[in-house]
Amino acid sequence: MASSPGGSRRPESGITGFTASPQFTQSLQQIVVDLVELHLQGKQAHWNVVGHNFRDLHLQLDQIVDDARESADTIAERMRALATCPDGRSDTVSATTTLPGFPEGEVSVTNVVDLVTTRLRATVDTLRTHHDRIDNEDPSTADLLHAIIDSMEKHAWMVSAENQTA
Repeated sequence: MASSPGGSRRPESGITGFTASPQFTQSLQQIVVDLVELHLQGKQAHWNVVGHNFRDLHLQLDQIVDDARESADTIAERMRALATCPDGRSDTVSATTTLPGFPEGEVSVTNVVDLVTTRLRATVDTLRTHHDRIDNEDPSTADLLHAIIDSMEKHAWMVSAENQTA
């Protein structure tokens, strides 16, 4: 007779959730902060871009902003699922982001392309910098990072192509 799958019942007192290390939590916090900052800077660029091909870049920036916001939300909610608290307050974001600042006022399409490409690449660098630590501790969370890296690198390629010539 074949044995049934599974095993004996576990006592409730022996069931615990995943406990993230402080380094894991800090890595996810840095990712959330940089994604929130990318969202904010993308909106700043969206509102103030001027020049030839303004409309196309204006619309493309909305896609980047939406993806950055959704990605920040995904990682922040993952942090909550792992019993840790993200901090997306404006003071925290401005004090801890690794992204360079964005200029105020109107900015030409050509400059916005370069500025946004740099910020997308900086965000990807943050994701890649923390990826291995996160993957070693929780491969499920690393899978979320893979999708975000893919999205942000695609945006960087598509935005940067605006200033390239063949």
